[in-house]
Amino acid sequence: MKFLLPVAGLLLSVSLASADIQQPPSSEWGPTRKLGRGLGNIAYGLTELPTSMMSINYFEGNSAAFSYGIVRGVGRVFARLGYGLYDTFLFPVPTYKGTYAPPYKSNVQWIWSGYSEFPPELLFETRYPYVREDQQDP
Repeated sequence: MKFLLPVAGLLLSVSLASADIQQPPSSEWGPTRKLGRGLGNIAYGLTELPTSMMSINYFEGNSAAFSYGIVRGVGRVFARLGYGLYDTFLFPVPTYKGTYAPPYKSNVQWIWSGYSEFPPELLFETRYPYVREDQQDP
């Protein structure tokens, strides 16, 4: 009996400690990440213009890049600016479905029509998975 009591206490403490490991699905985003995302969209949203032009040039050619690519890029710049202001001013409030998640469509499934959480980086080598890869001719 003396042996059973410490073993039961150890098993109980291990089971309680392992239950605390789980995180809710919305814990990835928080108010500081929302503020950082908003400031990043305001400061670096302009990078959408050359990124849109490069992607349109790669798939549709020069004429489309210097017409449709510019129009699409300017639209995305203003969308980033709007989302950045939204996230910056409302960062302490969980606005999107009760979380701090970005309110726009992710570009995971829609590679060229959605928005990534942070603005794209231009011609820099990065290790972060949220950055689009630079388009190079094969």
